[in-house]
Amino acid sequence: MTSLTTFYLSGIIGKEAFGADGDAIGVIKDLLVNTVPSGLTDPNNQLVTGVRLKIHKETKFYSFSSFRVVKAREKLNVSCTGLVALGKDDVDNGLLLVENILDKQIVDLNGRKLVRVNDVRLATLPTGTFAIAVDIGTEGILRRIGISVPIKSLLSLFNVNIAAKFILWDDVQAIDHSNSNIRLSKSYSKLHTLHPSDLADILEDLGKKSSMSIFSSLDEEKAADVLEELETHTQVHIVENMPVNKAADVLEKMPADEVADILDELEEERAEQLLKEMDTESSQEVRDLLEYDDDLVGSIMTTDYLSFSASKTVEEVLKELRLKKPESVELYNMFVTESNDELIGTFNLRDLVVAEPNESVSQIMKSHPLYLLDNQKTGAIAELVSKYNLLAVPVVDQNNLLQGMVVVDDVVEDLINKRRTKKR
Repeated sequence: MTSLTTFYLSGIIGKEAFGADGDAIGVIKDLLVNTVPSGLTDPNNQLVTGVRLKIHKETKFYSFSSFRVVKAREKLNVSCTGLVALGKDDVDNGLLLVENILDKQIVDLNGRKLVRVNDVRLATLPTGTFAIAVDIGTEGILRRIGISVPIKSLLSLFNVNIAAKFILWDDVQAIDHSNSNIRLSKSYSKLHTLHPSDLADILEDLGKKSSMSIFSSLDEEKAADVLEELETHTQVHIVENMPVNKAADVLEKMPADEVADILDELEEERAEQLLKEMDTESSQEVRDLLEYDDDLVGSIMTTDYLSFSASKTVEEVLKELRLKKPESVELYNMFVTESNDELIGTFNLRDLVVAEPNESVSQIMKSHPLYLLDNQKTGAIAELVSKYNLLAVPVVDQNNLLQGMVVVDDVVEDLINKRRTKKR
């Protein structure tokens, strides 16, 4: 026997364990791992600590320390030197591989997508037995139904191999589990590193219960970024099922126009509850946007924009930008206004970067800028953006007072549809 024995969960589940006298003592139904995958380097995080054993008609948990797995001619033999009952705390703090991982959805962090676990690979070392990886490939399915060996032999005649697909245990993020004692802060820790768009895609593919669990584990900033990327029906589901105060905190971190779009889809009573819970300034911005009809420019403009006085110097503007750390879309186009918010010019980031530090905004701005009226029909947006190749357009009211801006991201789909129509 070597110091390392590797085997699969599917190969040990349903196996009989034999005592020192050679008699069968029970059937293995599940293995218990010390804790949920967390990405930490402590090897005990993946140690098999318990076994669910069926003896006659009773199923109980026992310590795995008295069990030994030996592989002989590709067959597994499991022996036990004595049954030691496992305490309730050890069971509650562990993760059952069959019940909580096998056939469940996990996140492939490298592929940034949901996959299903077909098998779990384990290894027995002198220090214990450990879960080392999950099998998400076709071979795992074939192994489960007992035809892996003949299929691989057949394919080898044609020089065809079944590609192995494994995810290391530390890179596993379990999603569809039922152990309520597993803390979300651990089980979802690595999900927080994904881009909001990728995490939104994963939430879209999950069931409602699981998507809510993950979303609730995010901090407010991350939650706001993810919520912004979700499809409307998922946004509505999440906002409807979150506590009002928590939902309001997240919505405050989002652009007002995005919040208005979400609230527009909610029941009036729920929307009003959220608006009352939000801080006064954020709430008022959203209320102002909700006043616009859906077919007007004002309904899709964002009120997050950057405006400066004409007398400011380039150096002062750059200093202010460093302090504010604005979102990238706010830098598409920056505006120059009088003290009463009247729009008198625009400039972009390139204008700012190539200018001398002591130059004034009035020297680099474009006077008589293109703009949209807040009460214009939304059809005017695509035409203006397409004709002048703009990334963002200021929106003013009838008195030429700056109200917000429309960014190209909000009209891309409309532009694509228009171009398709022209080609027909």
